[in-house]
Amino acid sequence: MAVAFSNLNSDSGLKKLDEYLLTRSYITGYQASKDDITVYSFLAKLPSPAYVNASRWYKHIDALLRIPGVSGEGAGVTVEGSASITEAVATPPAADNKAPAAEEEDDDDVDLFGEETEEEKKAAEERAAALKASGKKKESGKSSVLMDVKPWDDETDMKKLEEAVRGVQMEGLTWGAAKLVPVGYGIKKLQIMLTIVDDLVSVDDLIENYLTVEPINEYVQSCDIVAFNKI
Repeated sequence: MAVAFSNLNSDSGLKKLDEYLLTRSYITGYQASKDDITVYSFLAKLPSPAYVNASRWYKHIDALLRIPGVSGEGAGVTVEGSASITEAVATPPAADNKAPAAEEEDDDDVDLFGEETEEEKKAAEERAAALKASGKKKESGKSSVLMDVKPWDDETDMKKLEEAVRGVQMEGLTWGAAKLVPVGYGIKKLQIMLTIVDDLVSVDDLIENYLTVEPINEYVQSCDIVAFNKI
C-alpha cells in the first residue's frame, strides 16, 4: 500500500514522519528504495534532533546516496504540500560557516568537488552499464534519477541555474522536486529529481550535450548521478 505524507518541511509534517519511522527503518519495505529517495528529496535539510527517528533515517539515506546504495523498488509514496526550492533552501551547518582561518586563506586553492575516487569511478561505470542494459529491453521502461548539479562558485545565481536546468525539455524527460544542498564555503549545489523514459532519454547524453554546454554552462560546472532506479 502506498504511503502519503504532506508538508514535510513543517512541524506537523516532520512530526508525522518521525512517528511513522518510530517502528520502521525505511519508508516502505525492509530495504532502502526509491520511496526513501522521494521523501528525502522533499526535505529541505536534516530534521532537527528533536525528531529522533526522522533525523536518524535522513542521515542513513544521505549516506547510502553517497555510495550509491539504494536499489529497492519501493511500494509507492506520495508527498503533498511540500515547499518549492525557493521556499525550502537548506541552511548550511554551523561548521561550514566556521572554517579554520588557514582554510579561509587558501579558498582559491581548494577544489571542493575534487577528483573522482576509485569507488566513485567504479560506481559511475556501474551506472553507465545499467543505462546501457536498460536500452536493450524490448519494452520501454522508466527510471527515476537523483542528480547533483554543481555551480562554478558561491557567486553563481542558483535560481537562474535551476531555471536553466528545467529549461531543458525533451520527449521522455520530466523534472521533479529539487533543493539546494550546502557544499561549503558558502557554495550550494542543486539536487534535483527527474524521471526519464529509458528508450527516449540517455542521462549521459542529457548531461554532456544539454546541461554542460552553452549557454547553461555559464551557471553549471558539472553534473553527477547520485541515484538511478528503475520504476
